[in-house]
Amino acid sequence: MQILTLYEREKIEFSLRIKRGIRDIAKVINRDPSVICREIKRNKAPGERYRAAKAQAKADLRARRTNKRKLETDWRLHDWVEQKLQDGVSPELIAGRLKECPPAEVHGSTVSHEQIYEYIYEGGGRYEGWYHYLLRKHAKRHQEKSRKKQAKTLIKERIFITERPVVINERERFGDWESDQAQFQRQRERLSVQYERKAMVLRMHKVANKTADENGQAIIKTLEPLPAHLTRSMTFDNGSENVCHTKIRDTFNLDTFFCKPYAAWQKGGVENAIGLIRRYLPKTANLATISDEDIHAIQEKLNNRPRKKLNYKTPNEALSVALNS
Repeated sequence: MQILTLYEREKIEFSLRIKRGIRDIAKVINRDPSVICREIKRNKAPGERYRAAKAQAKADLRARRTNKRKLETDWRLHDWVEQKLQDGVSPELIAGRLKECPPAEVHGSTVSHEQIYEYIYEGGGRYEGWYHYLLRKHAKRHQEKSRKKQAKTLIKERIFITERPVVINERERFGDWESDQAQFQRQRERLSVQYERKAMVLRMHKVANKTADENGQAIIKTLEPLPAHLTRSMTFDNGSENVCHTKIRDTFNLDTFFCKPYAAWQKGGVENAIGLIRRYLPKTANLATISDEDIHAIQEKLNNRPRKKLNYKTPNEALSVALNS
């Protein structure tokens, strides 16, 4: 690893002040451009100019530590992990990829997802702003929180998730779906999202409002093109938009189930899918300006994302198997 001196850091600070580029700075101090780029990322405070004295103090503090993290000593691995995070890959998928399909550029190095999170929140990643690459972009690591309570809604002919067959709970077959809606700030329009539990494939449709009629039409669009063996059940939460479940049940001859009140986390697959959608459509997005083609493009981007539970295959690959079975 190439260690910079205070004098070199002062040259970097001066060069940045006079608007020199990274490659020009590298020539001035006879270092590789990647070293300069990494130095600025690691030692510049967010929202401030690079300052040589502060950078040196941070470097000295790290040098005194003996229990250094792997991402602080293996720069090939560090840069590879950072690139994958920038591409939208989660720490868990990165760690799994390194273990199962090690890329040649990191020479067989591995790192666990917990080590990546520790580097992001407790190591050099704090100064490099790596949390911005994460799905939810939390500046501090959050503990799992309880869900907000929902308004009481009367839904007829509900069967609770506790009565759902084991074959659905264990993801032993294709055709078992979960449904939910993603809402956006100060907007009536929403996304109706459906998620197939075994193939992990998702479908999403823009709806004009929260009504059961709009939600029912979106679910019909999801299920109508599918063969019967891929429309076996649907699990909902207790929102008023799901009073349409009897129409869906009778139209497609499938079983419907509901989470317990205030326990929407029991349909965790679709909840996680909406979390992935938020990377592209945050709550602040103006849904009125997003076309159906844009929504379909986001849907397929996520359906072509490798998943750990599918042995790092994509949901579309898993769905192809289901359609041909």
